[in-house]
Amino acid sequence: MLSHGGGGGRGGSQKYAHVRAYSDSDSSSDDDGGGGNPHDDFIQREIRQQKLMMKKQDEGLEMLGQSAERLSQISMGIHEELGHQNRMLDEMEDDLETATTNLSLVTLKTKELIHKSGGKRNFILIVVLTVVVIVLLFLIIYT
Repeated sequence: MLSHGGGGGRGGSQKYAHVRAYSDSDSSSDDDGGGGNPHDDFIQREIRQQKLMMKKQDEGLEMLGQSAERLSQISMGIHEELGHQNRMLDEMEDDLETATTNLSLVTLKTKELIHKSGGKRNFILIVVLTVVVIVLLFLIIYT
């Protein structure tokens, strides 16, 4: 009832015309190494595209990994630098506290000296006379 090739009848030859077309295309596509089946060609193209896409993704992931490694190294450097800066700030804070304490002591001693010397009026008089003596010394030396 079904013929596989030659008959001119409607039944079998039209049903299997695509089989003949595929087998006819086999001989024309032998140069690409594929089977010649359009479905196989499509699958092979898809596989190549998938492999190419995976290769590009692998390259992208490799670059991303390298960037993450660089960021890690930079962040470790920043961490170390911040630790160093923090120690320096602590030392500076200690020095500032010492200087503030010393300045408070000097201010207190100066107030005591002013009070013992007879008040502000006598202290101002002493400062003015000291300035006058210094000016006179400069005049004597440079004239």
